[in-house]
Amino acid sequence: MTLKLGVPSKGRLMEKTFEWFGARGITLQRTGNEREYAGAVEGIDNVSLILLSAGEIPRELAAGRIHLGVTGTDLVREKLALWDQLVEPMEELQFGHADLIIAVPQAWVDVDTLDDLDAAAAAFRQHHGFRMRIATKYHRLVRDFLRAGGVADYALVDSQGATEGTVKNETAEAVADITSSGETLRANHLKILSDGLVLQSQATLWRSRLAEMSDLDRKTLGEINRRLG
Repeated sequence: MTLKLGVPSKGRLMEKTFEWFGARGITLQRTGNEREYAGAVEGIDNVSLILLSAGEIPRELAAGRIHLGVTGTDLVREKLALWDQLVEPMEELQFGHADLIIAVPQAWVDVDTLDDLDAAAAAFRQHHGFRMRIATKYHRLVRDFLRAGGVADYALVDSQGATEGTVKNETAEAVADITSSGETLRANHLKILSDGLVLQSQATLWRSRLAEMSDLDRKTLGEINRRLG
């Protein structure tokens, strides 16, 4: 049995994760061709590399099938209802920063806060006969945030593609999405509510609370912790 480390399988997140571990004397690399999700670890014993999509890593951690995993705060908090009972953050990696926000059309000049959004949602339903639609892929986080903010009379609609374009395409009236610079929002004539920050996210190294560990695995985890310091 080896300590299983789940890492994003492609793109900038994978590259930055490899760099982060490399700076700590642990070399991660893909093996085989680009279509193979196989990898190798050098610089530390008893660790196997598991390449997964960032969205799969929370589930694998929660099921105890991997011991450690690198993925965003947003994905862990969205996909795991009792995340703090299932996983533990070990280290924030200082990359992959993004904010989950609520945004509305710039033309809504009287809507700047959650209270304004609640009033607009009530007026929208009275005028149109159906709830104002908010497009998002983060249903759990957004629903909890809007409930805490006192917003009612809305409906979340699923968006797995270009969420910012849903308002222009008239499939939603507002959006809740991840943004890093805000440029895409502005390009689609959207503005972030002044109190519309749902969550600040970044790539984080997580430990599964449920994965079984041998004495050797615990020793390996201790060595990784030492290198984090």
